Amino acid sequence: MPTPSIPTAPIRRPVDGAAVLTAVVLCFIWGLQQVAIKAAGLEVSPMMQVSIRSGVAAALVLLWNRYVLKETWNTVVKPFHGFLTGLGFTGEFLFVAEGLRFTSASHMAVLLYTAPLFAAVILAVKLPEERLSKVQWAGVACAFIGIVTAFGVPALMNSADSGLPEEWILGDVLGLLGGLSWGLTTVAIRTTTMNHAVSSQMLFWQLAVAFAILFPLGLLTGENKFEPELIGWSSLIFQTLIVSFGSYLVWCGMLRKYLAARLGVLAFMTPLFGVAMGVVLLGESIDVWFVIGAVLVLLGLVTVQGSGVLKSAVKRRS
Repeated sequence: MPTPSIPTAPIRRPVDGAAVLTAVVLCFIWGLQQVAIKAAGLEVSPMMQVSIRSGVAAALVLLWNRYVLKETWNTVVKPFHGFLTGLGFTGEFLFVAEGLRFTSASHMAVLLYTAPLFAAVILAVKLPEERLSKVQWAGVACAFIGIVTAFGVPALMNSADSGLPEEWILGDVLGLLGGLSWGLTTVAIRTTTMNHAVSSQMLFWQLAVAFAILFPLGLLTGENKFEPELIGWSSLIFQTLIVSFGSYLVWCGMLRKYLAARLGVLAFMTPLFGVAMGVVLLGESIDVWFVIGAVLVLLGLVTVQGSGVLKSAVKRRS
């Protein structure tokens, strides 16, 4: 029996104007998804929203690959590694769905995007080639201080005028766990045979595992309300077709075409869109401590992700 071949890595090019414009659109879409889940929560339970969208999108990915992309899925990818990657993806949206019951979409948008921070630190420990420089470790420290400032200081001060329910601290912690789960998804892809999966194969595993776990979990825990009206149906259609199917496929394709580190820096526009739309569309309020903390988190994350890009650019110029 012949050994499955591992495809050679494609040559990735620097980010151009088209990539920047596409990234801006994707970040706007991703920033809006927390707002959509929160807005439709009274009609469809958040867990039902993320499970249904995952299941339908997984089926769409299969059909799209079979009749349009026609990508050959790499048989070297082990099913357990696919499940492991999907488990991290499932945890991400489980914590997002639960966290949005207690905290604001603005808080969730920032805390969820601590994922690259967790991924960078874990990969630095596991893989020698992923070790962080002193500047990057300074970025990690900056982001950590930002997290403490964003929701730790208000909790200690017991702020009563934050506009959030009393359980908001639980929602913020769940948001951080969502970021950790997303970071672990990146680690699983980077350190297992999933690193050799084509984009549709990688996305299908994540969506399929999320549906297989979250849908029955929603039924068992009572988080299964499904009474969609205009807002509920709009949210489900947006999350399924635009977010889970369209935007993720486009992003996976971009990761195979462009340098991933530079795209990672562009993705940090998402929390900014998320906070802005939470304030504009949902009328959420943000206090000064959250603003300061969010700025520190984003500054730290850009330092971790962007210092390598800057270093490479300086080397090329020299």
